[in-house]
Amino acid sequence: MSIASAIAAARKIVVKIGSATLAKPDGTINIAFMQDFAGQCAALNKAGKQIALVSSGAQLAGISTLDRWARKTDMNYRQALCAIGQVELMNEWSGAFRRCGLHTGQLLFTKEDFNDSRRALNMRNTLFTLVDEGVIPIINENDSVACDEIRIGDNDNLSALTAILWNADTLILFSDIDGIYTDNPKTNPEAKLIEIVDDIAGLKKRVTIGSANNFGTGGIATKIEAAEKVCAYGIPMILANGGCAEALGALALGQLRGTLFLASH
Repeated sequence: MSIASAIAAARKIVVKIGSATLAKPDGTINIAFMQDFAGQCAALNKAGKQIALVSSGAQLAGISTLDRWARKTDMNYRQALCAIGQVELMNEWSGAFRRCGLHTGQLLFTKEDFNDSRRALNMRNTLFTLVDEGVIPIINENDSVACDEIRIGDNDNLSALTAILWNADTLILFSDIDGIYTDNPKTNPEAKLIEIVDDIAGLKKRVTIGSANNFGTGGIATKIEAAEKVCAYGIPMILANGGCAEALGALALGQLRGTLFLASH
């Protein structure tokens, strides 16, 4: 299986956009990127695919809106920034998809929601209703209320839990890296892109796992965790660079390289 064939075979696709992909070099939110990406999602939607979008960036959007709090590290300020930023984030996504003739719906989750069977059923029903009616769900963690006990902590794992909840056919994680490498390509020019992973346990033994960047809460470790989750449910996962031109469309056409994690059998 290739990345292009995995997308071609999928009807229900969860796409995750990380903060690093959404951020401009100055750390503010990239509205032009959001508008372009919405157009790519709309093209897949018109081709018969159902798309659920997991979008990071609430804190980033909050800082873009109210930069006087940018250096405050107190948890109350960070959660307040997310409350402000989530409104701005959804406003931009809503506008971007509206330009393509599509409506959006917001869903904010915590780990506790997935662990409660009644809440999980309601979440699942809402997801199915939205996509069946042609609405694009925009999903994020409920950072303004989540504390350590109920935090998922990163949107890589949130997108994996969403894919499992929705019985998705494929999960696509967009980050600021091209995929999984044998080592850190920024420090080791000999590092090689691993394009197919069919043994995640073996992969973890032979790759160097680094830390997250300045904008995100994830890293290679959380992406591998997400792959472990969905592959155990028979869902393949694709990791690719969302900053590449027309990244989603290029993946679908086989014109962009990345890492494909194959589902367990």
